[in-house]
Amino acid sequence: MVESVVRGFRGDGDDDRGAGDDEEGDVDDGHANRQRTRSDPYHPSNTPIYQTATFVQPSSSEFGPYDYTRSGNPTRTALEKHVAMLEHAAAAFAFSSGMAALHTVTRLLKQGDDILVNEDIYGGMHRLLTQDCKNSGIQVRFVDTTNLDAVAKAILPTTRIIHTESPSNPRMRITDLRALAKLAHQKGVLLSVDSTMMPPVICQPLLLGVDIVVHSATKFFSGHADCTGGLVCVRDPELAHRVAFLQNAEGTALAPFECFLFLRGIKTMWLRVSRAQENAQEIAKFLSRHPKVTGVFFPGPGGCDNRALRIHQSQSSGPGCVISFTTGSVGFSRRLLDASRLFKTTVSFGSVNSLGEMPCTMSHASIPAEQQTLPQDLVRLSVGIEDVRDLLLDLQRALETASGQREQPSNDQYDSRFEDLPVVPRLPGAIAEETDGHDDASGLQRGDSLV
Repeated sequence: MVESVVRGFRGDGDDDRGAGDDEEGDVDDGHANRQRTRSDPYHPSNTPIYQTATFVQPSSSEFGPYDYTRSGNPTRTALEKHVAMLEHAAAAFAFSSGMAALHTVTRLLKQGDDILVNEDIYGGMHRLLTQDCKNSGIQVRFVDTTNLDAVAKAILPTTRIIHTESPSNPRMRITDLRALAKLAHQKGVLLSVDSTMMPPVICQPLLLGVDIVVHSATKFFSGHADCTGGLVCVRDPELAHRVAFLQNAEGTALAPFECFLFLRGIKTMWLRVSRAQENAQEIAKFLSRHPKVTGVFFPGPGGCDNRALRIHQSQSSGPGCVISFTTGSVGFSRRLLDASRLFKTTVSFGSVNSLGEMPCTMSHASIPAEQQTLPQDLVRLSVGIEDVRDLLLDLQRALETASGQREQPSNDQYDSRFEDLPVVPRLPGAIAEETDGHDDASGLQRGDSLV
């Protein structure tokens, strides 16, 4: 693995001062779940938040490793180094949002260049490509990246980047990243992968030959839906210099406090993802057997064909936590989401709380209706870490309500809706006995009007 020295990739003369030095302010011990400051006299057990815009220099002719937070900040350095380690990257860069990270990838292109993009793609990226990039003179073309023959035929002499997702959002289609990387490199093309659905505890695309990995850190790196951020990870040091220049020149870097939150999220990422994956597999099985569900899209048994499953399992250690499914009726799908009490109706995914949405009118609404290829009745679930029995019961009742087999409950009808909810026992004297827990099924109280 190329040594990760994130701070050495600022990409502009003034901001390269101290590049690569492990001196004051540097925070990294080579483990994602432990941070320490190497020269802080107080030796904190967690990375401090350097909430400052500027750094005082030793003198007018001597310069320290940091001068301005847009160009570099010790808290951000800590996050970027940890992410680079997790992804086996030469360098990683933290941005203010996932879209800021994706935009930076497109800024590697110039007028007249061509980018090939998977046809099943996040709605925000589709908008960026079809409006911003095309207005900048960049040719954008869509192709099914699960079909390598189609990709090979689509590559032009001007193609510079192939960008895909695996699994794709929201249809969960699987691309063979090793094979696609080999094809791209044979043609002198970079391969960029949005791996937001597959955090590095599940998949490390750079080890498969991918050149650029992008994450919306808002999802699994945070895990609590309380901050936004994006990450770009690269294999090649020269490419890292280009990304660093853009991050600094365009002012898109992540702020120190959010960096701290993502460092904290990394500590529990494996625990969260592991539990959510277990829940997701049980829910996918339940949905695949339900007569009102017409199709399930999930990179696990029953959610995709055997070939796609083999490819996914060869490049990832788990199926992730996102499930999409169809019901055959837009109205039924809407009623189902409205009837659920544990799957909160919202965009995004990767939170400890379970979420549900209809992509056509929510996360992918920015794609014009005439260009949408998604089933209008498609439902996307992000499975959280709640007790899976609670989630299954909630889905079962939501399906019954959507079918007209059960009356739609109002918020004050707790007893009729949750009277047989399998509540997780509490420990004697636990704080939860004295406080209301409105986010978790295990904390629901009889008669709670907020449920």
